[in-house]
Amino acid sequence: MTDCVTTCHFQDNKISLWSIGDNGVSGMDDEFEGDPQLVCEYKHNGDVMDLQFLDQDRIVTASSTGAVTIFRHNHNNQTLSVSQLWERAHHYPCGKAPCTGVVCNSPEIVTVGEDGRIILFRSDQEGVTRTIENADSSTIHAVTFLRTTEILTVNSIGQLKLWDFRQRGNEPSQILSLTGDRVPLHCVDRHPNQQHIVATGGQDGMLCIWDVRQGKMPFSLMEAHSAEMWEVHFHPSNPDHLFSCSEDGSLLHWETSSNSDTPSFLQGGRNASITSRSAIAPAGGNQSLISAWLTGDSGKGRLETTHMLPSQTLSVNSLDVLGQCLVCGTDGEAIYVNRLVPI
Repeated sequence: MTDCVTTCHFQDNKISLWSIGDNGVSGMDDEFEGDPQLVCEYKHNGDVMDLQFLDQDRIVTASSTGAVTIFRHNHNNQTLSVSQLWERAHHYPCGKAPCTGVVCNSPEIVTVGEDGRIILFRSDQEGVTRTIENADSSTIHAVTFLRTTEILTVNSIGQLKLWDFRQRGNEPSQILSLTGDRVPLHCVDRHPNQQHIVATGGQDGMLCIWDVRQGKMPFSLMEAHSAEMWEVHFHPSNPDHLFSCSEDGSLLHWETSSNSDTPSFLQGGRNASITSRSAIAPAGGNQSLISAWLTGDSGKGRLETTHMLPSQTLSVNSLDVLGQCLVCGTDGEAIYVNRLVPI
C-alpha cells in the first residue's frame, strides 16, 4: 500500500486507487515520466472535499453532502467497497452541510464542516463518539491532530483553534489568530516531532508558522504563493522539509538550513525575545532546524524554496509526501509523482 495513492474526481464524483510502483521515475531529468496505474475506483455521493488513509486497507472521505464514508480496499479482487457510512454527519437545520476536512489516527476519525461542527468517530463503532456543536460560527476548513487527545482547526476568519477532547465543554482550550485583515486559513499541519510548531496557509498565499506555546499570533509570516494555498505538509520523517501547493499552479519545497552551530534562537534578531524561551528542546530534537522554522528568516539563508513542478500548471489542489516520493493533483486532472525528492 505504500506504493498506492488515492484521488478524487469532482465532476463525476468517484474515488480512485492508483499504483505508482516504480512508475514516475527513470532519471534525474525526467522524474515525472511514467503514468500511475489505475487499480480500482468507486462512485462517490457528492464532491470529495477531503480524503485520508485510515490504515493500509481503509480510506475515509469527506463529502459535500455532509457524509463521512470509510471505503475498504479488497486486495483479493482489487475492488473498493463501502465499509461504514455516516450519512448526515454534517448538516444545517434545513439541509446538508459540506464536510470540509478529515483527519485520522486509527481507530479515531475527526471531521469538520461548513456547519461549524467538530465530530469524533471511531471506526470500530457505528455511532458518533462525540460532537462539538457550534464549535465555530464560521466555516472550519481543515483539521489535524496535535497530540493523541488534541486537535487543531483553522477557519474562514483567520483563526487557529486548539481543542482538547479530555475537556467535556464545547470551548477551545486556545485560540490564535492572524492580526489585521481576517484572511481565511485553508490548511494546517503540525511538526511531526515538535508538536508545538504548526504551519498554516490561506487565501493570501502566505505561509504562517505558529508556536502554540507562545502568544496568540503567528510566529513567522513568509511570502509563498500568489494565490490561495490549498495544502501544507511537513515531511513526516524529515521535518526540516515542508511542502505547499496553491491555486497559482505552484508546488513549493521549503528547506530550513543554518550555517552556524549556534541555534538561531540564540543568535538575536527580531524574534529573539520569544524564541529564547524555546532554547531547551526535547531529547533528540534538532534545535537548529526547529528554530529556523520559528525565525522564518529566508534573507539569511535559513529557508530555501524550490519549485517542484516542471512548469506552471492549473491549480494544485492537494499533495502528499512519504520518503522521497511526492504526489500532487491538479485542476488539469493530472497526477504528478516525483520519486526523487531531495530529502
